[in-house]
Amino acid sequence: MLDPEQKLAENIFENPALASTREGFGKGVVEAGRADERIVVLTADLSESTQAHLFQKEFPGRFVQMGVAEQNLAAVASGMAAYGKIPFITSYAAFNPGRNWEQVRTTIALNNVPVIVCGMHAGVSVGPDGATHQMLEDVALMRAIPNMTVISACDAEEGRKATIAAASLGKPVYLRWGRDKTPIMTTADSPFELGKMNVLWKNDAPHAAIFATGPLVHNALKAARDLEQAGTHVTVVNVHTIKPLDRDTLLREARKAGAVVSVEEHQTAGGLGGAIAEVLAQESPLPMEFVGVHDRFGQSGTPQELVERYGMGVPHIVEAVKKVVRRKGSV
Repeated sequence: MLDPEQKLAENIFENPALASTREGFGKGVVEAGRADERIVVLTADLSESTQAHLFQKEFPGRFVQMGVAEQNLAAVASGMAAYGKIPFITSYAAFNPGRNWEQVRTTIALNNVPVIVCGMHAGVSVGPDGATHQMLEDVALMRAIPNMTVISACDAEEGRKATIAAASLGKPVYLRWGRDKTPIMTTADSPFELGKMNVLWKNDAPHAAIFATGPLVHNALKAARDLEQAGTHVTVVNVHTIKPLDRDTLLREARKAGAVVSVEEHQTAGGLGGAIAEVLAQESPLPMEFVGVHDRFGQSGTPQELVERYGMGVPHIVEAVKKVVRRKGSV
């Protein structure tokens, strides 16, 4: 059942309001900029696609257009951060951090300066742009870097909050964003704290726990509803902060359920599922299934077609739960 304490948006199943998570960034960075004049935004010839144009319009003197030069984007931002600025750098995730990973690692993370790396249009749901622009490895790249915080908001409202929180963290952050308009599940009153998971679908005696990140949290909630109607009880946990991972909530919900399913629009290698499996292997080995992209590149198509094609739709989550429950020898 939905947890009323989480104050989820009304009608999240029937006719939910839609917005891309990147819209949350556009709103959040303007709010953060109003509160702190040290905040600057840099982009690599993609101001509108990354929603950075909203900041540019309000603070033209604190906006830098770097052109198609993603390595310079990271290096210049690291220098600005070293001298007191709080830079947000924006481009498609395929290029930021895909193309400038070495500069992010060496000039930003190694020096532990507060640059916020914004990877837009991540996942297969970018749609017709095809395999070259469907970044599915970015979480693995970024969570392996020391000093780096990794965040993947479930919706635009949570993305707004994540942007504001990242601006005040004082260390390197990776924010992952989607282009497709997806359901808004949270409200301005929903709890949000970096590094803390949120239980969105609660059950006192779950057969499995679903840990989901990004807009696919909505598919996880729909799967939970379908499973409950069929007599299988689950917990759904929104993992907006992938690094550092909330080990306490993870272990509490995983042990209560005795079986785990991870859900992410990312390669199953090195992403959220890998991070969860690492903790469980050390602390509480349990049956686990991974919903995500399994060692494949993307292709052109509509966002919904691709989510289904790559096994991340509601039926795939339902089947993963049934499989992991069978494995643990329950119902």
